[in-house]
Amino acid sequence: MLVSGCAGDGGQDDPAPSAPASSAPQTAPTNSKEAARQHAPGPAGDLDRLADRKGWEVSSGFTSASAYVADVCKVMTSLQKNEQDPGGWLARRVKGDDPAVLRAGMPKLCPKWSKAASQVLEGDYAYWYPNGTYVVVKTKPKPPPRSSDETGEISPGTYRVTGDVANCYWERATQEGKVIDSRFLTASKDVTVRIRDTDGQFRSENCGVWKPVG
Repeated sequence: MLVSGCAGDGGQDDPAPSAPASSAPQTAPTNSKEAARQHAPGPAGDLDRLADRKGWEVSSGFTSASAYVADVCKVMTSLQKNEQDPGGWLARRVKGDDPAVLRAGMPKLCPKWSKAASQVLEGDYAYWYPNGTYVVVKTKPKPPPRSSDETGEISPGTYRVTGDVANCYWERATQEGKVIDSRFLTASKDVTVRIRDTDGQFRSENCGVWKPVG
């Protein structure tokens, strides 16, 4: 009877092994990925080795934890240049093992965005708000929606838009939609609004991106 497993001398099958192959002592790695991949020395390799050891699943489309972190840093930088909210984008996309990978990798691979990423993961990030309609909430708001057609959430506080603002309209209203205060600005370089905790809604059109003050 032929026994599948290791070949004997000369490449021939061993017809009578003294013990089943499975009984031979073996030292297996704790994670098959760790054995299959070699990582270069340095912060990126350290992160990838840690991810292999912990068994972290990397987001779809990335071959390694360090590649994922590098992409997050690249996108956040690009969004900032285009006056879009890097933290809001990150808050909408993190899932699975992403938080663990970011906590371990951002401080060394992307220190510029390490603090913002940590704030997002801890729920302490102050989001930016593009034009749209928002319900005023006293609890921590959800990340702003991707589209102005969706109603989002915003906390009471002071918000500001700077730059070339033209034909900007904003309004504070009750929960029922009754306007409390509103402004229309044909041109401005600086627009500030204070949303109170007694307000029910806030809406803006053509104003740009509202950033929290302080």
